Amino acid sequence: MAARDAARRAGPARHPPDTAGKHYEEEEEEDALPDSDALPDSDEELDLEKPRPIQIVLAHEDDHNFELDETALEKILLQEHIKDLNIVVVSVAGAFRKGKSFLLDFMLRYMYNRTSPCWIGGNTEPLTGFTWRGGCERETTGIQVWSEVFVIDKPNGTKVAVLLMDTQGAFDSQSTIKDCATVFALSTMTSSVQVYNLSQNIQEDDLQHLQLFTEYGRLAMEEIYQKPFQTLMFLIRDWSYPYEHAYGLEGGKKFLEKRLQVKQNQHEELQNVRKHIHSCFSNLGCFLLPHPGLKVATNPNFDGRLNDIDEDFKNELRNLIPLLLAPENLVEKEISGSKVTCRDLVEYFKAYIKIYQGEELPHPKSMLQATAEANNLAAVAGAKDLYSKGMEQVCGGDKPYIAPSDLERKHQDFRESAVRQFRSVKKMGGEEFCRRYQEQLEVEIDEIYANFVKHNDGKNIFYAARTPATLFAVMFAMYITSGLTGFLGMNSIATLCNLMLGMALISFCTWAYVKYSGEFREVGTAIDQIAEAIWEQVLKPMSDNLMEDHMRQSVKNSIKAGLTEQVSHHARLKTD
Repeated sequence: MAARDAARRAGPARHPPDTAGKHYEEEEEEDALPDSDALPDSDEELDLEKPRPIQIVLAHEDDHNFELDETALEKILLQEHIKDLNIVVVSVAGAFRKGKSFLLDFMLRYMYNRTSPCWIGGNTEPLTGFTWRGGCERETTGIQVWSEVFVIDKPNGTKVAVLLMDTQGAFDSQSTIKDCATVFALSTMTSSVQVYNLSQNIQEDDLQHLQLFTEYGRLAMEEIYQKPFQTLMFLIRDWSYPYEHAYGLEGGKKFLEKRLQVKQNQHEELQNVRKHIHSCFSNLGCFLLPHPGLKVATNPNFDGRLNDIDEDFKNELRNLIPLLLAPENLVEKEISGSKVTCRDLVEYFKAYIKIYQGEELPHPKSMLQATAEANNLAAVAGAKDLYSKGMEQVCGGDKPYIAPSDLERKHQDFRESAVRQFRSVKKMGGEEFCRRYQEQLEVEIDEIYANFVKHNDGKNIFYAARTPATLFAVMFAMYITSGLTGFLGMNSIATLCNLMLGMALISFCTWAYVKYSGEFREVGTAIDQIAEAIWEQVLKPMSDNLMEDHMRQSVKNSIKAGLTEQVSHHARLKTD
């Protein structure tokens, strides 16, 4: 519990630039900070007089979405004395439980005591600032920044504002790939220096995740003609091979060059990953940091005291932190070649978070999910191709008209064959996942069948003649009706019938021109639809009724004739 209690205390108190690290211990009790779980959510509670971590991007675990706390961000960055200064944003990102917040607290010590050679602090001082703790469960969620923005004089005489940013660790048990990509992309897009915190080595999956996350960030940015991001610093923690590459920046530089080298005999996939990383960042660096020691790794009560940390780690830490935060090394935030002020950064945050809250961007997926989708889509495509080829043999372009009942029977046969083939292909993702793609296949096959039905109907000469026949029938009916009503003196009805006769004639001429020239196809389609509606709603029921009446009358006549013949036959028998 001592570690958690220490982590809940305040960050270092504000001291003049020449204050040594020993003052931390004297003023710790005065500047106690609240737990990060109880971060303020109103203007009245957001008291910037006491420096603390402030959550600006909130993670909603129920719907895996992110929300920007605009009030908190504006309260920090729109302070009168900094809002128009160019900003330097140093962010630390990477997998969860790898010591990102722990590292940021040493950055805080440096920022508060940067003019002192003893900025790293005394041996018995607990490490405070951004909340951190040992263990295997995550601590930081969303994105946090330190509430105090540091104003630094650069060697060229300009003043810049420095903001420290902590991010939710990637690949914990509660975050999706989209969550991890969103946090990493947001922090990379808004930072001038992104520290990519890795453990022990740079593995190929680390580079592939970096490629995915940066591409997700690049998609959200407007069209760019240069490298979209600025400085990426690979920080390799717990480096165990100093005999191959020495601790520090120089050893890291040689190691990174070797890792990111594009070779002729490399697989294309490996080459693309490396080319992508080089194309995304203006500057790439690497720092090799030793393990902090067994006490740090195994002591549950470790609270950041330097006397529990190995000397090699402390020595390299004294080199790493100034490399990132010394006035002469500060990298000002730029977007599209223009320097960004604190005021500008607020607007960029608002714009970027809206993009990630929307549905315009594709959702990143795990390698298993992406492979399973590709695998199932390939199986769907193969099954559809089998169905289409079978149907082409039955009613393709050069095949004659086939009866609708026979066509439907063939459709059912080929549909079952296609589904069987889909099921027979070995697929990833499990039964439930594959069932969704089988349902998609069945829907798409039904859509293809509907097109084959239309194509087959087009080969039926009577179907093709339905529109002109319907229009002729309408004209004939209107002509007869007009003549009869005119003869009976019903002139208004006769006039209406003549009008409909004229419209039917014009429609017929227009339809004939469309079919001949191929122009105004939409008009021809509309005439076909109207003619089909008249046929289905009026003429077909009338013809069916007439046929039914005719058949009924024919049956009656046949029965009468039969009965008459039988009576005549009996009469002849009696006479004989």
